[in-house]
Order: sequence, then structure tokens, then C-alpha cells
Amino acid sequence: MTQVKPIPDGMNTVTPHLICAGAAEAIKFYKNAFHAVEEGQIAGPQDKVLHALIRIGDSAIMLADEFPEQGGVGPKALKGSPVTIHLYVEDADAFFARAINAGAKVTMPLTDMFWGDRYGKLEDPFGHHWSVATHIREVSPDEMQQAAQKMCG
Repeated sequence: MTQVKPIPDGMNTVTPHLICAGAAEAIKFYKNAFHAVEEGQIAGPQDKVLHALIRIGDSAIMLADEFPEQGGVGPKALKGSPVTIHLYVEDADAFFARAINAGAKVTMPLTDMFWGDRYGKLEDPFGHHWSVATHIREVSPDEMQQAAQKMCG
């Protein structure tokens, strides 16, 4: 009998699982805007996506269509989302431009932040929130604390 790995190769301990109204369209958006790679998809009833796996950089993200009868609804049905998925990328400016051109909405413009990142936030056409950053400078914990206190008044 072969040994099964408890965490499959290529997977991390935490993996976001997004519910999207129109998961097939969401996959197309993520491929175009975020350079996602689709690794697999299982079709469900009525041409819905029961399960899909994409990879953005080195991170896996699972997706499925809404199935309200089973409690699976996306952020638009909920009229928003309290969750933001954070992406570190090589070039936040280029990433932002590509995502906006693909249909993402800016919710916080890119800014050089006190903690050392160039950082901004987007909402994708399916209602999911994404923060995007490129680390641009090292900041000591003391500098960060002082800057945070100054910013908060």
C-alpha cells in the first residue's frame, strides 16, 4: 500500500476557496488579470463549476459557482465581503494596470506605505477583495510602530 501525503504536493496549509456567481467567467478573469493558471475543473449541474483549482504565482486557489440551495453564495449575493486576499507580486504597478484593464475596480490606489510595501486594493468583478503589494524597502519594527502611531493620530 502506498503512503498518501496528508497535504498534497503543491498545496499549502491555507488555501482560499472562492464562491463566484459565474465561476467560469471568474477563472477567465483571473487568468487575464492575475496571470492565473487553471489546474483543473469539475463540472456540476447546469454547466456550473462544482470545483476548480487555479494557481496565482505559487499559491493555489479553489473556486466554485454559487449553489445557494447548499449555502454556497458569493460576495455579491451577500452584498459585500469582509475578506481580503493578499498578493505579493514583483511589480504592483504593472499588476494593478493589468487587473484594472481586465475589469477590476480600485478600492485603494497604490501607495508607498509606512511598513515598506507599495500597496493598494482592488475588487474583482465577482465581488472578491484583493490587496496587492511589492515590498520596496526594509522598515524596523520600531519605525513601523512610530509610523503607525503617527498615522492614527
